Amino acid sequence: MALYSHFLVLYLFFVSSVICQVTEFISIDCGGTSNYTDPRTGLAWVSDNGTIMKYGKSSEAQVSNGNTQYQRRRDFPIDSNKYCYTLGTKERRRYLVRATFQYGSSENEDAYPKFDLYLDTTKWSTMVVLDASRVYVKEMIIRAPSSSIDVCICCATTGSPFISTLELRPLNLSMYATDFEDNFFLEVAARVNFGALSKDAIRYPDDPYDRIWGSDLEKRQNYLVGVAPGTVRINTSKYVDTRTREYPPVKVMQTAVVGTEGILSYRLNLEDFPANARAYAYFAEIEDLGANETRKFKLQQPFLSDYSNAVVNIAENANGSYTLYEPSYMNVSLDFVLSFSFAKTRDSTLGPLLNAIEISKYLKIEPKTDSKDVTVLNALRFLSAESAWANEQGDPCVPAHWEWVNCSSTTPPRITKIALSGKNLKGEIPPEINNMEQLTELWLDGNFLTGPIPGISNLVNLKIVHLENNKLNGPLPKYLGSLPKLQALYIQNNSFSGEIPSEFLTGKVIFNYEHNPGLHKEARKKMHLKLIVGISIGILAGLLVVVIGSLLFLRNLQRKTSHKKSEVQGNSLRASTKPSTAYSVARGWHMMDEGVSYYIPLPELEEATKNFSKKIGRGSFGTVYYGQMKDGKEVAVKIMADSSTHLTLQFVTEVALLSRIHHRNLVPLLGYCEEEHQRILVYEYMHNGTLRDHIHGPVNQKRLDWLARLQIAEDAAKDACRT
Repeated sequence: MALYSHFLVLYLFFVSSVICQVTEFISIDCGGTSNYTDPRTGLAWVSDNGTIMKYGKSSEAQVSNGNTQYQRRRDFPIDSNKYCYTLGTKERRRYLVRATFQYGSSENEDAYPKFDLYLDTTKWSTMVVLDASRVYVKEMIIRAPSSSIDVCICCATTGSPFISTLELRPLNLSMYATDFEDNFFLEVAARVNFGALSKDAIRYPDDPYDRIWGSDLEKRQNYLVGVAPGTVRINTSKYVDTRTREYPPVKVMQTAVVGTEGILSYRLNLEDFPANARAYAYFAEIEDLGANETRKFKLQQPFLSDYSNAVVNIAENANGSYTLYEPSYMNVSLDFVLSFSFAKTRDSTLGPLLNAIEISKYLKIEPKTDSKDVTVLNALRFLSAESAWANEQGDPCVPAHWEWVNCSSTTPPRITKIALSGKNLKGEIPPEINNMEQLTELWLDGNFLTGPIPGISNLVNLKIVHLENNKLNGPLPKYLGSLPKLQALYIQNNSFSGEIPSEFLTGKVIFNYEHNPGLHKEARKKMHLKLIVGISIGILAGLLVVVIGSLLFLRNLQRKTSHKKSEVQGNSLRASTKPSTAYSVARGWHMMDEGVSYYIPLPELEEATKNFSKKIGRGSFGTVYYGQMKDGKEVAVKIMADSSTHLTLQFVTEVALLSRIHHRNLVPLLGYCEEEHQRILVYEYMHNGTLRDHIHGPVNQKRLDWLARLQIAEDAAKDACRT
């Protein structure tokens, strides 16, 4: 009783999940004129007319297999554009996507259609119609990469591209999981029901996921040929437990083929192969075996080292008869022509048995257009009330680009051109446009765009910008002129204001800014600035005259004071034979009689040089020390070695002469000191070394050549003569 209850709970859970699955089925009758319910399956079908697909036309199929959904088809123009159906999905959920094609036209057609089928940006298949009455079925098992997928018809080479039906079937969460589903879809190449009771395919409601299980009785070229002698068909009406990961329908597992002579073999063509594949073999022991009967066999062909040595014992592997055993071959390499066979082992009394197979090709998922670019394109589409260009479907670049964009050939594709001139755009330019680093041309002229130009400093590949004839306003960003590849900027007939960046006035960039009343050249601002500077200079000049007059008055007063002090204290510089008044030195920050150097007290120099601690050189006059005054000025302080008459004359001469001479090649004398028998000269500190360094320095240092030395000497001599 407990076991029955447990089984009942599992059954109810399975039934409820299947009902939930069915409500999520999407079944589109492409070219159909109305919605309906298929009486064979009970599934609801919707017409794509108008709301789902706005392109192409509905055409009657003159040869129909009797099913309602194949009475009409949707034909698309013969061009290089793509025509896409968008199907809603749940991201990362697995789905079966199915597209079917029955041309059904008369035999006097000039050429049957040949075109491409895409799922998102991944090429699914090239459709080649060779039989107008045949229903071509294309199935793909995917894990949805986003909240929707696009199935696109594209790129016809002969005939008119078309489609009959499009279906989306959600799968159980564990079904068809692979280790590679982040990078690969599974394109179904074969799904065969062996031992089928008729040619009819098995699908919903027998298969709750509406997979199509083709009958092995169906006859077509290179399909299930090479059947081994002794192959017989068996079936049962008993229930077969199929509750495994892939849930094949019970009706499929109730039939099988058996190789009574020890071998079971078939051959069939696999479209779009050779390729790597995921393969499933479905086994269920549906015969009642005797006590001494066993069924053991191995995969004989193709030889797969990881699988061919494994012995299949269905009843043992499945833990009993009438129970599914489904070994899968995760990643095997198969040829276009697949020959496969199973052979019984020596200790087996019965030949191999096979209920069904399923083979799918790994199809590499191609990248979509960069999501940053798609965000901008979608934002631009929302700015237009028109629907013709804004309703283009599918990926912007693959398999064919939208009419108003150009794309790069990189992976992933990037948008290189936006051409939306005169498209009735209203609103502001999306700020996300700054993320379109590969954009080279932007054509948004002739619209009703408002607001400022958004930040586009990242668009380093931008060459041509058309923004004229809009309602844009605000200043022109200064960095526009610094975009490295910009060749032309058209902004006329807007409401921009402010200063035009100077880079646009050099002629290097084609720049049209007419009819922007608030926009002006940089020159106007410069003239205004010059006027302000001129007035300021006039005021400063007046103040300077007042200051100079005051200084002259103070100088005369200081000169008189200096003469009085020198008469009282005596002149320590009278060693010269010239009149002493010519060389008298003033103390206490006074000027010399014939110069402009300042007297600097000894304590100040001791503080500046930290008691003459840093020696930086020595000359004929004496030792030179480094110092820094209170105002931060760096100085070189030279102390006379002794107080001989000769050096005293040299001290007086240097103070008198250098106070009057100012030349760019002579070190400026800042001041002097004469206290406590110390005679000191204070020069401006030169960071680039001494004259000796520039004449006799090392080889790797640039030296003064003889012409430069002569020029310096001549200039200094002329300056001395003038003083």
